[in-house]
Amino acid sequence: MRKRLFALTCVALTAMLVTPPSARLGAQSLSNSTPGWTTPRTADGHPDLQGVWFFGTLTPLERPATLVGRTHLTDEEVADIEKRTADAAVRNATFGFFGDTSKYAYDKRTSLVVDPADGKMPPFTPFGRERSIAHITRISRLPNGPEDRSVWDRCILGWNSGPPMIPTVPAGYNQNVQLFQTRDYFVILNEQVHNARIVPLDGRPHGPLRQWAGDSRGRWEGQTLVVDSVNFTPFGTGTITINSSLRVVFDEHLHLTERFTRVREDTVLYEFTIDDPTIWTRPWTVAVPLTKTTMKNSLSAARAEEASGKTEACYSFNYDCEEVKKFEEAASKASQGPRR
Repeated sequence: MRKRLFALTCVALTAMLVTPPSARLGAQSLSNSTPGWTTPRTADGHPDLQGVWFFGTLTPLERPATLVGRTHLTDEEVADIEKRTADAAVRNATFGFFGDTSKYAYDKRTSLVVDPADGKMPPFTPFGRERSIAHITRISRLPNGPEDRSVWDRCILGWNSGPPMIPTVPAGYNQNVQLFQTRDYFVILNEQVHNARIVPLDGRPHGPLRQWAGDSRGRWEGQTLVVDSVNFTPFGTGTITINSSLRVVFDEHLHLTERFTRVREDTVLYEFTIDDPTIWTRPWTVAVPLTKTTMKNSLSAARAEEASGKTEACYSFNYDCEEVKKFEEAASKASQGPRR
């Protein structure tokens, strides 16, 4: 029973709160017609996307084998989850980081992947598979230098901050992002490693410089802000961790399209399409609701601090790199034996 409950809860998230702007979600229509609510706008007339948002979720990236052919759980299944986890102790043991509130826990969708329609990531290309295996092998052995470690080991980028921002399921670790906007710029500030992407909105072309987070340009398409990113480094965005285990390394051919749409007072729909023909056999699209996070809906001091984006501090990995290097040097000297 516990395994069945965990399987059900791992397909739960906040998308029941949002309405997809188009059929590309591949999911049932979800109403955003809150009585009396209208889309808030900035002084220049565009939808206001600003605030601190939580992109954690219990919905798995890919659809579980037990739910093949099903895009949603039934109302009865969701009600069963709520009933079984009514007790706080059971809820905390089942949901972990999500145990302090059901706001993040329940939804009907069975996968974050909305294209392909089967809710699965497309296969790797042969090169993409070899690349990921080589990366995992490299970071699993004793390093010769910091370049042998991942970018989040070196506190360059967070493992979930991307781009794109991919929730790590089932943990909800450092999955907050703060959005700022002006007439000419859109800023995406991730909690983990505090990386800030500053996205011009003035129509300028992409620059030639390759960067870990790529080169981003934004534009408005109706009510949706579209962020187009290219010119990634040959290592892509470093390491993207999927479902807490699968580590994927993009490359310089990555073309990332992200979409931000305000669909409720407390929800921004975040969609992204990954197009990297040397790594994947076809493009694929993910949809994740960003839930507004405030002190008021934080039920613990830790969650309140996390909601303000103040708790994450990447320093231990920096020390780790130095200590690992010292250990490697000491081990190398020891293997050479005493001098004669």
